[in-house]
Amino acid sequence: MLTRRAILKGLLGTFLAGLFVSAYGFFVEPALRLRVRRWRLASPGWRGGPLKIAILADLHMGEPWVSLARFERIVARTNALGADLILLLGDYEAGHRFVSDSVPMADFARVAAGLSAPLGRYAILGNHDWWHDRAAQARGGGPNRIAGLLRDAGVPVLQNKALKIGGGAAPGPFWLAGLDDQVALLRRGGGYRGLDDLQGTLAQITDDAPAILLAHEPDIFPRVPDRFALTLSGHTHGGQVRIFGWSPMVPSAYGNRYAYGPVREGARDIVVSGGIGCSILPVRFGVVPEITVVELTAA
Repeated sequence: MLTRRAILKGLLGTFLAGLFVSAYGFFVEPALRLRVRRWRLASPGWRGGPLKIAILADLHMGEPWVSLARFERIVARTNALGADLILLLGDYEAGHRFVSDSVPMADFARVAAGLSAPLGRYAILGNHDWWHDRAAQARGGGPNRIAGLLRDAGVPVLQNKALKIGGGAAPGPFWLAGLDDQVALLRRGGGYRGLDDLQGTLAQITDDAPAILLAHEPDIFPRVPDRFALTLSGHTHGGQVRIFGWSPMVPSAYGNRYAYGPVREGARDIVVSGGIGCSILPVRFGVVPEITVVELTAA
């Protein structure tokens, strides 16, 4: 028989469980946890030797969740992974209003310059890097403030630019192409205007060496040609809340299709990093902040 005491115990248990989940989602997972998430891909489009890539996406830096001290620890841990190449995939400032103190982007760029890998470290921009740049929004384009700070610190920023990197040693030469952001500029009447130029970036690739594309938002992937063996993206944060491999809210026109992790369509691969920081609300549940590592080999 259901007694009054049993009902009260049930209500108390529900309350405590909700309290625990809220505390974990708002304070523990987004602020205290960090993992290295590894994906191993044998790509049909990759013809070079094995390539190990470390990825930092969506830092959204701001106290108390992603402080400068925490970023310094992330940089040290990333360097210790022994990656051939380190990539920053955009959205460097906090994407919500709940920060207790902002992190100066000049300090962020200085610490980011400490990333070290044999084939270098490269960055692209995300939507928040443009949205928070009021001067760029007013003039309807660049130069972008954070891009300038990163370049001044010695970190190359790829804005619709393709570079050939590597050489005679393994993994051999390959192209690294980075798009500018797809929803960079806010329109006065609503909506967005992108600054990405996929065709112009593709035209800079002048030989048949394998190619990798960096694009902050994964929504461009259906339009990415087979010329790119791998696309690397962030932006979604894995939905920030992910339950049994499904995210109830994903900032993508494709919903969960490109919410998180590796996806293969035809001969092309994309890996979407879960990132580190938060947007809109400082909450994560089931999407632990991560340094993403992709170990790429030929199929």
